Amino acid sequence: MDGIAVALLALTALLIPFIILAGWHDADPLETGSRRWRPTQGFFALILAVEAMVVISFEATDVFLFYIFFEAMLIPMYFLIGGFGDRAHEHGEEAASTQRSYAAVKFLLYNLVGGLIMLAAVIGLYVVAGNFSLQEIVQARANGSLHMATSTERWLFLGFFFAFAVKAPLWPLHTWLPNAMQESTAPVAVLITAVVDKVGTFAMLRFCLQLFPEASKWATPVILVLALISIVYGALLAVGQRDIKRLVAYASISHFGFIVMGIFAMTSQGQSGATLYMVNHGISTAALMLVAGFLISRRGSRLIADYGGVQKVAPVLAGTFLIGGLATLSLPGLAPFVSEFLVLVGTFTRYPVIGVIATFGIVLAALYTLVLYQRTMTGPVKPEVSAMPDLRARELLVVAPLIVLLIFLGVYPKPVTDIVNPAVKQTMSDVHKTDPKPEVEAAK
Repeated sequence: MDGIAVALLALTALLIPFIILAGWHDADPLETGSRRWRPTQGFFALILAVEAMVVISFEATDVFLFYIFFEAMLIPMYFLIGGFGDRAHEHGEEAASTQRSYAAVKFLLYNLVGGLIMLAAVIGLYVVAGNFSLQEIVQARANGSLHMATSTERWLFLGFFFAFAVKAPLWPLHTWLPNAMQESTAPVAVLITAVVDKVGTFAMLRFCLQLFPEASKWATPVILVLALISIVYGALLAVGQRDIKRLVAYASISHFGFIVMGIFAMTSQGQSGATLYMVNHGISTAALMLVAGFLISRRGSRLIADYGGVQKVAPVLAGTFLIGGLATLSLPGLAPFVSEFLVLVGTFTRYPVIGVIATFGIVLAALYTLVLYQRTMTGPVKPEVSAMPDLRARELLVVAPLIVLLIFLGVYPKPVTDIVNPAVKQTMSDVHKTDPKPEVEAAK
């Protein structure tokens, strides 16, 4: 494993216990008309199955092995979305069941189509290279013993990138994510966006750039435009959301745009920032979404308009929700700021126009985060939330470590960057890219 994989493995190992603890009662048997929720042990077994497949995906250096588990993780995720969805639905259990089924099928179809296209590219790679070993193929390309025709390399790159862009998700292949997160329980929503989706952006760094360096450089302008659209489009749609979970989903689409932009900026700052962003986004989204889940479970509604004045009756819940929101908008002093800053600096040094436009995503992030907090936590106390309890001991045990990590990595990100930077340098070497020289020389 390289440092990028190690950082993401650490993120996965960190988040899964909190996801399990946060979802402790999410699958408890409950009579709802003629339906009955699946057994609790099945819920946690599926979460652990997803974790196992994500871990193997991060560790795999055999392209075909990676593909198998890249696709296999769709099966437990399908059942987690469709079978253990959110119980808070304004139109009753029957409508909720229909919406869960729709979200699960949409998630499966989008990712399955991307995976089938990738399978064709994996077979094509074997025909060209004669094996599936990532190290052997990269070494053979480096020493000149393996040569790919330009058109072949580009088609193979597109096959891999399409699957990863669906998983990431990148505009315009993103539409499955808001539905999946909206209909999932909060812990499963965190599993989707903070753990599973990271496999897509990780694979862009590991497989797209290392296996197809020339095609990666060829596709960079188009990919940067798609990433820029994801940043602005996701943030704009987050501003107008009425549903708390859909707002976080569109915010995540915007953040994934930053990650993809950092990867394809082809600078060491951009790629280091993108990898750090994967880690920090996982922690910040987990903090915000899990607290939002605790809030929704108390009120029984995902709609922002159904809340108001929560900070007066549940100040600890409101305070942790605020810190998670401030991390989402990349406030200086919290972990995502460092990674977002590195991504923007790395992009600006090579693509200044793209870097400048991307900063509008930060402005919009401040808008949708602060409006969300204002509408749910401030103002007069609504009668429906007047008796809302504050965070309990189990919930504090979930949220407190995430808040501590957001502050620690915001002040001192060096432990992660020290792991990531050597791997980023190797990736830059594999694609034969160097950082642009400063326009102003340092004083002697």
